[in-house]
Amino acid sequence: MKNKVQLITYADRLGDGTLESMTENLRKHFDGVYEGVHILPFFTPFDGADAGFDPVDHTQVDPRLGSWDDVAELSKTHDIMVDTIVNHMSWESKQFQDVMAKGEESEYYPMFLTMSSVFPDGVTEEDLTKIYRPRPGLPFTHYTLGGKTHLVWTTFTPQQVDIDTDSEMGWNYLLSILDQLAKSHVSQIRLDAVGYGAKEKNSSCFMTPKTFKLIERIKEEGAKRGLETLIEVHSHYQKQVEIASKVDRVYDFAIPGLLLHALEFGKTDSLAKWIDVRPNNAVNVLDTHDGIGVIDIGSDQMDRSKLGLVPDPEVDALVESIHRNSNGESAEATGAAASNLDLYQVNSTYYSALGCDDQKYIAARAVQFFMPGVPQVYYVGALAGKNDMELLKRTNVGRDINRHYYSSAEVEQEVQRPVVKALNALGRFRNTLSAFDGDFSFSNENGVLTMTWADDTTSTTLTFAPKAGSNGASVASLAWKDAAGEHFTDDLIAQPPVVA
Repeated sequence: MKNKVQLITYADRLGDGTLESMTENLRKHFDGVYEGVHILPFFTPFDGADAGFDPVDHTQVDPRLGSWDDVAELSKTHDIMVDTIVNHMSWESKQFQDVMAKGEESEYYPMFLTMSSVFPDGVTEEDLTKIYRPRPGLPFTHYTLGGKTHLVWTTFTPQQVDIDTDSEMGWNYLLSILDQLAKSHVSQIRLDAVGYGAKEKNSSCFMTPKTFKLIERIKEEGAKRGLETLIEVHSHYQKQVEIASKVDRVYDFAIPGLLLHALEFGKTDSLAKWIDVRPNNAVNVLDTHDGIGVIDIGSDQMDRSKLGLVPDPEVDALVESIHRNSNGESAEATGAAASNLDLYQVNSTYYSALGCDDQKYIAARAVQFFMPGVPQVYYVGALAGKNDMELLKRTNVGRDINRHYYSSAEVEQEVQRPVVKALNALGRFRNTLSAFDGDFSFSNENGVLTMTWADDTTSTTLTFAPKAGSNGASVASLAWKDAAGEHFTDDLIAQPPVVA
């Protein structure tokens, strides 16, 4: 993965509903800003029970969005990342439909997990309570398979049936996905929900030693096909550090909460602690298609004695501050309020979580871009989007508050806003200044975080000085040295950085 700013977007929500339109908008409005693109699931169907994360056919582009030829066209100007959905597929897939019809007589029967296939000798209450899950209740759904009722393993929604990655058929299914992506001009894959992909009795069935073996196995097969692997796991920060040593790239999901914490409470100590210990082979995000994670900065959900980067009472206060900053909108979309899968996330756009404060928003993006690793921006964040309450009310799906559909006309309008122009300029600065391929250092004194990059010819320093209640005030300044000399700005919106 290039050390350049990346974008993550849906194929149908940044333009007029197709891969072709998305590509046109990227080239027209974000030239030099985003040099790689993670296209969220565009497989058949892209609009299922979980916005494409429940594929019926993981190897086919939904014809309503375009074809593999459109992906090839995009690859001419952008590196491409695509999801490999490891844990599950749609109950409407031909494989599971065959199992429903034939039961154990189906050739695909070994491909799917039931409660009895993991617990063949029976299961106890203690066994069941050990299972870690992102939503309330047990991870099973009643399905009739060949006339017999079974408890099929469904970690997420009842429509997403879990794959037995130990089975030959399940493994070959995953390899078929890698084969298709490798021949389709894709250079990186994100392993979606892989943390839940390896089940075994007497365990939490989440990020166990068996899971790490599965990750390593997929990584090796991906590498054979020229695919770099990114892991997505929400968990305690020490787990993120552990995971990073075993993969190509890992998401840094701690940054979003830590920056919100710093900007809300005027503290930088927790953020500085994380910079000191975090893995540098990270993809740095503030926002994604999911919510804003709080599990990533708090104490371990499975062992509360493992403290977090932020004390739990302050995590709770942070959640309340997001609800307050968004005028209660995030509260309407979070927890049990709106058909949520992930109760450990707050659903809001990052811009709304900061009270739509342009200065705080650009300051947060600047810190994100200065972190070692590769920065990635969600398409709603790229346009400093507000919470979409209309979409939320229409679907009653909490995460839809941060999944607005932008038409090409809307994109044309939004890129004219000063905050978006400043973000684009910051992205070009990050991509152009050679110092970001040099050496990194930082210091944290008296609530002021200073981050510096330097190589033989250029250098740049970001000073981040958040203060509680500093609404509308500049909380970050930027200095840099390039071929034209030394430069400084204390207002990244009014005077965005430009490299000579």
